[in-house]
Amino acid sequence: MTLALRVPEELSARVPVEQRGPGRDRDGVRLLVSRGTEVSHHGFRELPGLLRAGDLLIVNTSATLAAAVDGRVGHARVVVHFSTRGDDGRWAVELRDPDGRGTTRARAEGEREGLPSKGGGRGAGGPRGTEVRLPGGARLVLEEPLSPRGERLWWARMSGAEVPVVLREHGRPIRYSYTERDQPLSAYQTVFALPSADGTGSAEMPSAARPFTARLVAELVSRGVQFAPVTLHTGVASAQAHEPPYPERFRVPEASARLINAARAGDGRVLAVGTTAVRAVESAAGADGTVRARAGWTDLVVTPERGVRVVDGLLTGLHEPEASHLLMLEAVAGRAAIDRGYEAAVRGRYLWHEFGDVHLLLP
Repeated sequence: MTLALRVPEELSARVPVEQRGPGRDRDGVRLLVSRGTEVSHHGFRELPGLLRAGDLLIVNTSATLAAAVDGRVGHARVVVHFSTRGDDGRWAVELRDPDGRGTTRARAEGEREGLPSKGGGRGAGGPRGTEVRLPGGARLVLEEPLSPRGERLWWARMSGAEVPVVLREHGRPIRYSYTERDQPLSAYQTVFALPSADGTGSAEMPSAARPFTARLVAELVSRGVQFAPVTLHTGVASAQAHEPPYPERFRVPEASARLINAARAGDGRVLAVGTTAVRAVESAAGADGTVRARAGWTDLVVTPERGVRVVDGLLTGLHEPEASHLLMLEAVAGRAAIDRGYEAAVRGRYLWHEFGDVHLLLP
């Protein structure tokens, strides 16, 4: 799915809302609500009044990692984006080049050999055996591409240090060129984030939940809205190619499965907070929509053809017109609702990306 609209560059949210004015617990984040093709405009603080007792919000507890680390390949400077930890201890990584503005750009094919950029390219990281020197004496060696679809992400093995230690001591949050400046890791954590014991987490923030605060969660609970925590560690997205998501590690605990099934059996609506929550819970659902506790890897791609079995609605950020996530939104709400909502978002000057405004798709 590609939307037939252009999002003006000035609608990119360049800094977090709390640096634009009001704090996150006030009306600083805007909320676009779609009920079919009917659209209404709100502040995010109005969310409790838009939900009802018995509704259930599925939230992702994955914490965001300081997943970008400076390194060198030969004499060339690179930035390593750590994406996903494998079962064998290796990590899927993407090598990118500093762009001179504090962010990065995809590596051109010639740069795999440390040659000057010739432009273009899809962020190739190889060749096999490439060694990246990292701070503190650590070494990272590329072993094989993550997928036969391309060489953007590679399985790599670390020596000389543990990856969580390197990220904690030398990493910073992954940042893209539409942002204005580096932010502390705390700016990329949601109120639901729980650090994992093994140092894994999300390479990029599960950003749909960012506007929530403890106070707003308490108000929702006081009104009878329930929360079902799940975990999905999201990997590094492709800012250039908008590829479908790669396999990601997820967990749906038994208690959350019971809450979701009870809501579906009653009068409550099951609403996912973010596309990551949709991917996790739909990966744990049977053909009849019954959710069972599951943990492991999911390669599920939710499309209109596959449809959704569990969720009735979705709270999500605003995605670029060519982003693969739009197929999931269409599966939840239908193409007409997405087209109408995004047209209204552009007209209404809503802000895009992880620090931007949010879109609530209701049945």
